[in-house]
Formats: sequence, structure tokens, C-alpha cells
Amino acid sequence: MDTHHLETARTGRFHTLGDTARAREVWFLLHGYGQTAADFLAGCVELASPQRLLVAPEALSRFYLRAGRGQVGASWMTREDRQHEIADTLGWLDRVATELDDPARPRMHAVVGFSQGAAAACRWAALGHTRIDRLVLWGGGVPPDLDLGHAQGRLRAMRVHLVRGHADEAWDEQHLLDDCRRLAEHGIAHDSHPFDGGHEVQGLVLRHLADA
Repeated sequence: MDTHHLETARTGRFHTLGDTARAREVWFLLHGYGQTAADFLAGCVELASPQRLLVAPEALSRFYLRAGRGQVGASWMTREDRQHEIADTLGWLDRVATELDDPARPRMHAVVGFSQGAAAACRWAALGHTRIDRLVLWGGGVPPDLDLGHAQGRLRAMRVHLVRGHADEAWDEQHLLDDCRRLAEHGIAHDSHPFDGGHEVQGLVLRHLADA
């Protein structure tokens, strides 16, 4: 059996909240596994302000959450054909950013990735073509296969934040410590932000981090 790959056009979906013309900051919000962009954006509304445009792109792979029926969620990638899925994700996120970009009005770009979305956010910040000023990894960390030696130049230019709930069992304290160690070994400055909670985004905690 021979395996072949072809690029094909695909229509993606993203949601926004805020005044595109007025915003001085653009915050890209990358949902977790099995979530939708709309639901994730709804959980981050505390971040909204007159100077911020919130942008929630949806992962390109959707699926039924319960045995082929009912509620639908999305996934950024799986282990199957992962390099092409990663490339498609980077291209999609860059396309969304370009669609909203205004070269005459440079704006601060931040990306928040939750859970599986944290890996997508980290890869985009490190390997994409969009300038990212702040990277927030929430309930998920640096992908183990990401070459930080190759990406350190871009990541050193960003404010990097790692956010974990004390009761988060999906991304435990040891994973956080390991990610902090990897970043430090490559000279990538970062801040760690614990909060009282589990594997979840708390809008008020996000707002406090953004305003700091």
C-alpha cells in the first residue's frame, strides 16, 4: 500500500468578540480537546474590554462526543499523520491572524491555549508566521517534541506564562515543573501562575493575568 498526501482547501470557523477597528490588543483563544470555539469564548468573556478583540479559532477536526451522536467537539490533532495536522493547524491560525491584521495599526498579539490548545498555541508561537507578544499556556504545557533550541529566538521575545490550577490532575505539578525546567534551559523567561481550581479556565483569573 502506498500513502499519498494532497493539499486541499478547507473552510474553518472562528468567532470574535469586540470592536475590530477600536481594539489595541488581539487575544487568540485556543480551546481544549472536545470543546468548541464558541463555548470556550463564552467562558472567557471576563477578558473582554473596549481595547481588546477576542478571537476564538476552532480546530479543524470535529467529532461527536458520544458514540457518533449528540454534542460535537473539536480536536487540534491526534497522533495519526500528526506532522500534516500540525502544519494545517499552523496555516489555519496564521490565516485567521492575517484576516484580522491591519498593517496600518500594529497591535499587541496574545495567545491563550487551554489543555490540548496549549500545545497548539505553543507550536504556533514558536513555528508560525504571526508575531506573538504574549503566550499563555493554561492547563497544558510545551509539546515534548517541540525543538526549543530551534524556537528559542521567537519564544525569548514573548512574555510566557504557565497557568495551573492546584487541583489540575490532567496537567499535574510535575509536568509544570518539567516545562519550566525546559524553558529555563533554553533561556526562555517565563512566569508561573497557580490558582485555586482544577482543569478549567477561570475568567477572572485570566482577566487579572491580562491586566497585569
